[in-house]
Amino acid sequence: MFSTLFKKTTIPNKEDCLPGRDEKMPVFNRHEVLGTLLDDEFDGMKQLMVGMGCFWGAERKFWVLEGVVSTAVGYAAGHTPNPTYQEVCSGQTGHNEVVRIVYDPTKITIEQLLKTFWESHNPTQGMRQGNDMGTQYRSGLYCYDEDQKKVAQQSLKAYEKSLKAAGHEEITTEILDAPTFYFAEEYHQQYLHKNPNGYCGLGGTGVSCPIGLE
Repeated sequence: MFSTLFKKTTIPNKEDCLPGRDEKMPVFNRHEVLGTLLDDEFDGMKQLMVGMGCFWGAERKFWVLEGVVSTAVGYAAGHTPNPTYQEVCSGQTGHNEVVRIVYDPTKITIEQLLKTFWESHNPTQGMRQGNDMGTQYRSGLYCYDEDQKKVAQQSLKAYEKSLKAAGHEEITTEILDAPTFYFAEEYHQQYLHKNPNGYCGLGGTGVSCPIGLE
Protein backbone atom coordinates (compact mmCIF):
# COMPACT_ATOMS: atom_id res chain seq x y z
CA MET A 1 0.00 0.00 0.00
CA PHE A 2 2.80 2.43 0.89
CA SER A 3 4.57 1.60 -2.37
CA THR A 4 1.40 2.32 -4.38
CA LEU A 5 0.83 5.60 -2.53
CA PHE A 6 4.44 6.63 -3.14
CA LYS A 7 4.07 5.98 -6.86
CA LYS A 8 0.91 8.06 -7.07
CA THR A 9 2.42 11.02 -5.22
CA THR A 10 5.76 11.07 -7.04
CA ILE A 11 6.04 12.19 -10.67
CA PRO A 12 7.59 9.28 -12.58
CA ASN A 13 10.51 9.54 -14.96
CA LYS A 14 9.65 9.55 -18.66
CA GLU A 15 11.04 6.04 -19.17
CA ASP A 16 8.74 4.70 -16.46
CA CYS A 17 5.55 6.24 -17.90
CA LEU A 18 2.87 4.54 -19.96
CA PRO A 19 3.42 4.73 -23.75
CA GLY A 20 0.15 6.46 -24.64
CA ARG A 21 -0.97 6.83 -28.26
CA ASP A 22 -0.89 9.08 -31.33
CA GLU A 23 -4.67 9.46 -31.61
CA LYS A 24 -6.16 12.57 -30.04
CA MET A 25 -9.10 12.37 -27.66
CA PRO A 26 -12.35 13.03 -29.57
CA VAL A 27 -14.47 15.78 -28.01
CA PHE A 28 -17.59 17.70 -29.02
CA ASN A 29 -16.12 21.01 -30.14
CA ARG A 30 -18.55 23.35 -28.42
CA HIS A 31 -18.65 24.69 -24.86
CA GLU A 32 -21.83 23.51 -23.13
CA VAL A 33 -22.15 26.77 -21.17
CA LEU A 34 -20.55 29.50 -23.27
CA GLY A 35 -21.46 28.15 -26.70
CA THR A 36 -17.93 28.80 -27.99
CA LEU A 37 -15.45 26.37 -29.50
CA LEU A 38 -13.21 24.21 -27.31
CA ASP A 39 -10.55 23.71 -29.97
CA ASP A 40 -9.74 26.70 -32.17
CA GLU A 41 -7.00 29.18 -33.10
CA PHE A 42 -8.61 31.78 -30.78
CA ASP A 43 -7.18 34.72 -32.70
CA GLY A 44 -6.73 37.82 -30.56
CA MET A 45 -7.31 35.89 -27.35
CA LYS A 46 -4.86 34.75 -24.67
CA GLN A 47 -4.62 31.48 -22.79
CA LEU A 48 -3.65 30.27 -19.34
CA MET A 49 -3.53 26.70 -18.07
CA VAL A 50 -4.08 25.85 -14.41
CA GLY A 51 -4.04 22.79 -12.18
CA MET A 52 -5.80 23.09 -8.83
CA GLY A 53 -7.20 19.70 -7.92
CA CYS A 54 -10.10 17.86 -9.57
CA PHE A 55 -10.70 19.66 -12.86
CA TRP A 56 -14.50 19.38 -12.63
CA GLY A 57 -14.81 22.11 -10.01
CA ALA A 58 -11.79 24.04 -11.25
CA GLU A 59 -13.29 24.56 -14.69
CA ARG A 60 -16.50 26.04 -13.28
CA LYS A 61 -14.51 28.64 -11.33
CA PHE A 62 -13.41 30.17 -14.63
CA TRP A 63 -16.28 29.79 -17.10
CA VAL A 64 -18.39 32.09 -14.89
CA LEU A 65 -15.90 34.98 -15.20
CA GLU A 66 -16.73 37.80 -17.59
CA GLY A 67 -14.08 37.93 -20.30
CA VAL A 68 -13.43 34.18 -20.33
CA VAL A 69 -14.17 32.99 -23.87
CA SER A 70 -13.76 29.24 -23.47
CA THR A 71 -12.58 26.60 -21.03
CA ALA A 72 -11.65 22.96 -21.47
CA VAL A 73 -10.33 20.27 -19.16
CA GLY A 74 -7.47 17.99 -19.95
CA TYR A 75 -4.10 16.61 -18.97
CA ALA A 76 -0.70 18.33 -19.08
CA ALA A 77 2.79 18.51 -17.60
CA GLY A 78 3.43 14.78 -17.85
CA HIS A 79 5.02 12.40 -20.34
CA THR A 80 2.36 10.07 -21.79
CA PRO A 81 0.92 11.36 -25.10
CA ASN A 82 -2.89 11.51 -25.33
CA PRO A 83 -3.52 9.72 -22.02
CA THR A 84 -6.87 8.46 -20.78
CA TYR A 85 -8.40 9.37 -17.43
CA GLN A 86 -7.68 5.89 -16.08
CA GLU A 87 -4.02 6.18 -17.10
CA VAL A 88 -3.63 9.58 -15.45
CA CYS A 89 -5.23 8.29 -12.25
CA SER A 90 -2.77 5.39 -12.17
CA GLY A 91 0.06 7.83 -11.45
CA GLN A 92 2.02 6.43 -14.41
CA THR A 93 1.75 9.36 -16.82
CA GLY A 94 3.06 12.27 -14.73
CA HIS A 95 0.19 14.45 -15.88
CA ASN A 96 -1.82 17.00 -13.94
CA GLU A 97 -5.58 17.52 -14.30
CA VAL A 98 -5.74 20.99 -15.84
CA VAL A 99 -8.11 23.62 -17.13
CA ARG A 100 -7.15 25.54 -20.26
CA ILE A 101 -8.64 29.02 -20.10
CA VAL A 102 -9.09 31.19 -23.18
CA TYR A 103 -9.73 34.82 -22.31
CA ASP A 104 -10.15 38.25 -23.86
CA PRO A 105 -7.38 40.45 -22.39
CA THR A 106 -9.45 43.57 -23.08
CA LYS A 107 -12.16 42.31 -20.73
CA ILE A 108 -10.30 40.41 -18.01
CA THR A 109 -6.70 40.65 -16.80
CA ILE A 110 -4.22 37.92 -15.96
CA GLU A 111 -4.22 39.29 -12.40
CA GLN A 112 -7.95 38.63 -12.10
CA LEU A 113 -7.52 35.07 -13.34
CA LEU A 114 -4.66 34.47 -10.92
CA LYS A 115 -6.68 35.83 -8.01
CA THR A 116 -9.43 33.31 -8.81
CA PHE A 117 -6.82 30.56 -9.12
CA TRP A 118 -5.15 31.23 -5.75
CA GLU A 119 -8.34 31.79 -3.76
CA SER A 120 -10.22 28.77 -5.14
CA HIS A 121 -7.94 26.03 -3.82
CA ASN A 122 -5.23 25.34 -1.25
CA PRO A 123 -1.85 25.67 -3.03
CA THR A 124 0.19 24.37 -0.08
CA GLN A 125 -0.74 20.68 -0.20
CA GLY A 126 1.77 19.18 -2.59
CA MET A 127 0.44 16.17 -4.50
CA ARG A 128 -3.12 16.48 -3.29
CA GLN A 129 -6.10 18.76 -2.91
CA GLY A 130 -8.26 18.02 0.09
CA ASN A 131 -9.08 14.32 0.10
CA ASP A 132 -7.95 13.86 -3.50
CA MET A 133 -4.40 12.51 -3.52
CA GLY A 134 -2.09 11.92 -6.48
CA THR A 135 0.19 13.68 -8.94
CA GLN A 136 -2.81 14.75 -11.02
CA TYR A 137 -4.12 16.93 -8.16
CA ARG A 138 -1.04 19.13 -7.75
CA SER A 139 -1.24 22.90 -7.95
CA GLY A 140 0.20 24.32 -11.16
CA LEU A 141 0.31 27.41 -13.33
CA TYR A 142 1.30 26.87 -16.96
CA CYS A 143 2.08 30.09 -18.80
CA TYR A 144 2.06 30.97 -22.51
CA ASP A 145 4.54 33.86 -22.49
CA GLU A 146 7.23 35.41 -20.31
CA ASP A 147 5.11 38.34 -19.15
CA GLN A 148 2.42 35.95 -17.96
CA LYS A 149 5.02 33.84 -16.18
CA LYS A 150 6.51 36.89 -14.47
CA VAL A 151 3.13 37.99 -13.14
CA ALA A 152 2.41 34.42 -11.99
CA GLN A 153 5.68 34.30 -10.03
CA GLN A 154 4.98 37.70 -8.48
CA SER A 155 1.51 36.58 -7.47
CA LEU A 156 2.93 33.47 -5.80
CA LYS A 157 5.29 35.55 -3.68
CA ALA A 158 2.54 37.99 -2.73
CA TYR A 159 0.03 35.28 -1.84
CA GLU A 160 2.58 33.23 0.08
CA LYS A 161 3.14 36.19 2.41
CA SER A 162 -0.58 36.38 3.09
CA LEU A 163 -0.83 32.62 3.64
CA LYS A 164 2.11 32.51 6.05
CA ALA A 165 0.64 35.42 8.01
CA ALA A 166 -2.51 33.31 8.38
CA GLY A 167 -0.53 30.29 9.61
CA HIS A 168 -0.28 28.26 6.40
CA GLU A 169 2.73 26.44 4.98
CA GLU A 170 4.76 27.40 1.90
CA ILE A 171 3.14 27.26 -1.53
CA THR A 172 3.94 24.13 -3.56
CA THR A 173 2.53 25.37 -6.87
CA GLU A 174 4.68 24.65 -9.93
CA ILE A 175 4.99 27.50 -12.46
CA LEU A 176 6.09 26.29 -15.89
CA ASP A 177 5.97 27.22 -19.55
CA ALA A 178 2.74 25.82 -20.93
CA PRO A 179 3.26 22.18 -21.96
CA THR A 180 1.16 20.27 -24.49
CA PHE A 181 -2.51 20.22 -23.57
CA TYR A 182 -4.31 16.90 -24.10
CA PHE A 183 -8.10 17.00 -24.04
CA ALA A 184 -9.83 14.89 -21.41
CA GLU A 185 -12.73 12.66 -22.35
CA GLU A 186 -15.99 14.24 -23.52
CA TYR A 187 -17.89 13.49 -20.30
CA HIS A 188 -15.38 15.52 -18.27
CA GLN A 189 -15.92 18.71 -20.29
CA GLN A 190 -18.12 21.19 -18.35
CA TYR A 191 -18.92 18.29 -16.03
CA LEU A 192 -20.62 20.32 -13.31
CA HIS A 193 -22.93 21.94 -15.85
CA LYS A 194 -24.00 18.52 -17.08
CA ASN A 195 -24.12 17.17 -13.51
CA PRO A 196 -25.11 20.10 -11.21
CA ASN A 197 -24.92 17.92 -8.10
CA GLY A 198 -21.63 16.31 -9.11
CA TYR A 199 -18.54 16.06 -6.98
CA CYS A 200 -16.42 19.15 -6.37
CA GLY A 201 -13.49 18.70 -3.99
CA LEU A 202 -12.16 22.26 -4.19
CA GLY A 203 -11.83 24.34 -1.07
CA GLY A 204 -9.82 27.52 -0.68
CA THR A 205 -7.91 28.68 2.37
CA GLY A 206 -10.17 31.66 3.04
CA VAL A 207 -7.15 33.95 2.63
CA SER A 208 -7.57 36.80 0.16
CA CYS A 209 -4.96 37.16 -2.59
CA PRO A 210 -3.56 40.73 -2.73
CA ILE A 211 -2.54 40.65 -6.40
CA GLY A 212 -4.08 43.46 -8.41
CA LEU A 213 -5.15 45.30 -5.25
CA GLU A 214 -2.07 47.48 -4.78
